[in-house]
Amino acid sequence: MTSRLSKAKRIIVKVGSALLVDQKTGTIKASWLSSLVDDVADLKIAGADVILVSSGAIALGRRTLGLPKGKLKLDQSQAAAAVGQIALAQAWSEALRTKNIVAAQILVTLTDTEERRRYLNARATLSTLLAQGAVPVINENDTVATSEIRYGDNDRLAARVASMMSGDVLVLLSDIDGLYSAPPNQKGATFIPELREITPEVEAMAGKPISGVGSGGMITKIEAAKIALSAGCNMVIASGHELHPLKRIAENARCTWFLAQSSAMQSRKRWIAGTLQPTGKLFVDEGAKTALLKGKSLLPAGVKRVEGTFARGDTVSIVLIDGPELARGLVGYDAAEAKQIIGLKSADVQKLLGAGDRDEMIHRDDLVMMDRK
Repeated sequence: MTSRLSKAKRIIVKVGSALLVDQKTGTIKASWLSSLVDDVADLKIAGADVILVSSGAIALGRRTLGLPKGKLKLDQSQAAAAVGQIALAQAWSEALRTKNIVAAQILVTLTDTEERRRYLNARATLSTLLAQGAVPVINENDTVATSEIRYGDNDRLAARVASMMSGDVLVLLSDIDGLYSAPPNQKGATFIPELREITPEVEAMAGKPISGVGSGGMITKIEAAKIALSAGCNMVIASGHELHPLKRIAENARCTWFLAQSSAMQSRKRWIAGTLQPTGKLFVDEGAKTALLKGKSLLPAGVKRVEGTFARGDTVSIVLIDGPELARGLVGYDAAEAKQIIGLKSADVQKLLGAGDRDEMIHRDDLVMMDRK
């Protein structure tokens, strides 16, 4: 595979219900799913992390429960999701297993990407799965989410995941092959191959939902593009109707690319450095300073004093003792815990707190240097 897609190191792929579930039978399109998994395996062989955001639980469950066609009531949707999620997870697990890939099911609600602590927990779980070579399959937890706490569609969910995981490319596999200046069946509609910003004119191009199974449409894809681009993640809208849809994108099939102005990591670092106000301070020694300048994480052993009241996930300043602010970052411990473990090695931290899930006071991905001198 070549092109922008093959150059990406972390790819999030959103799969809609209409592509995955046969509307006539209410069952998984096995041959299409198999071809997509072939593409995922090729991307992983090339060295990329792949995260899947998959719709389809309600579409699968409603047929099993014998629910009527058309819009479902909330309790009906939640019941359908409860039944369909089992079938959906099984389908992905079995398909990925044919390529010796382990699938991991992750069900999320809006608060998992909006509340700082839960955001960090979700990101840590996904990072661990990727490090172990697994492919996370994410879906909204429709069995418990109500209208007040829902993403509402998996386009925006996928964009939130791309932002949270510092994705390089977000792929939205759609009913159509990209963005048009007007509905594609309308006379005079022109195809838009590439965009670098979301203007009011671009928003005006979006139409009403076109899928008979899912809840999204071009409007939600433009909203997803806003989220992705602001996080430094490129996004592509492409048709998923053909077999091997990711391979087709890599081989330059017609699709619309939304290109970010900076990388995901650059955007994340800028957000930490300039947007978030520190709620505490960690005073470090020269050894820690040297490690930070080499791009290392901040370990408890290098911290000599803690000031302020903060919770895990808050922004804190990293300050050289009797010196300037060196860096800022999202701290991995509450203030009370941080004060207990300053100066300790990782093994001693685990003995004291029984944490075992993180060694860093601040992980390098959550840290930005403020003074390179």
